[in-house]
Amino acid sequence: MKKFLVVIFSLLALIILGSCIYYNVGIGSVSKNSEEVTFFVDSGSTYYTIINKLKKENLIKNEFCFKLYIKFNKVNDLQAGAYKLNRNMSVKEIVETFSLGNSYNPDAIVITFKEGINIDEISNIIVENTNNKVDDINNLLVDQEYLNDLINNYWFIDESILNSNLYYSLEGYLYPNTYEYQNKDVTVKEIFKSMLDEMDKKLSEYKTDILSNKYSSHELLTLASIVELEERVNSDREGIAGVFYNRLDNGWSLGSDVTTYYASRVKIGERDLYKYELDDKNNYNTRSSYLAGKLPVGPICSPSIESIKAVLYPTVSDYFYFVNDKNGKTYFSKNESEHLSIIRKLKEEGLWYTYD
Repeated sequence: MKKFLVVIFSLLALIILGSCIYYNVGIGSVSKNSEEVTFFVDSGSTYYTIINKLKKENLIKNEFCFKLYIKFNKVNDLQAGAYKLNRNMSVKEIVETFSLGNSYNPDAIVITFKEGINIDEISNIIVENTNNKVDDINNLLVDQEYLNDLINNYWFIDESILNSNLYYSLEGYLYPNTYEYQNKDVTVKEIFKSMLDEMDKKLSEYKTDILSNKYSSHELLTLASIVELEERVNSDREGIAGVFYNRLDNGWSLGSDVTTYYASRVKIGERDLYKYELDDKNNYNTRSSYLAGKLPVGPICSPSIESIKAVLYPTVSDYFYFVNDKNGKTYFSKNESEHLSIIRKLKEEGLWYTYD
């Protein structure tokens, strides 16, 4: 009996020791190397609601251990704002930074621009969150001196943004992300600069491949914006990009409804398109034979880096058609007959996407 108890206590001791080691490792720093990260805390956030974001941005090792630390130390208050964190910080140091609220600015505003939104939507967000008006945005978008300055200062921007056929000069160039500004008096030019700087940062990693591509950066962003809107939750961006390249290389129109919605200035999901809109000879409408073998005149939304990478590194295939079901799954086909067969099957199985 004594031996049995010794074994049990030994096992318990090992479990306790192992748990302590696991916990202490879990609340340690992610890296020994110093790498600063700007971490945004939105208004109304709690320590528990930012755990996934901390993990996603590789600032903590273990979500469970972070929760235990918060619980054990009874940490509650979390102020909104932008915090300068470092990947060599332990959980204790991260929490202390939040608790001190060193970067907290009561007048600061945090604005999130989601992937796939267009200039109209970006304008609405700016107007809702700042003291700017729609005219401030529209005037800047047609300011030739400003646009020429951008061409001179950003390697990925060229004279394409001066094309009079564009609905908006900077459509597709403003990178979608979360940004913090000092207060609501931030100017449109300051907002655009932060978004353009972020696009520069994202694209610079692929600068060599972009500059050596047969398509210009403007054309790549245009195609990426189409992929962004054609893509749904589980669909294949690279595969979709590959289909579009096949169609371009063979002189086909892209046949993308999302470009027609943009061309017609109708919000996707608002309603089905009319035949005259599908056939309209518009510089954005790729459903029309007018753009056979061509890309639209410019981007139709702000693409994510995932869509940009997809057009840089597409899947090579012999597919010319694709369709998404209502769950976001993508189906590829080589010819129209296969394509129509897939659509019929999706409708029969109740998987066809319809607008309410």
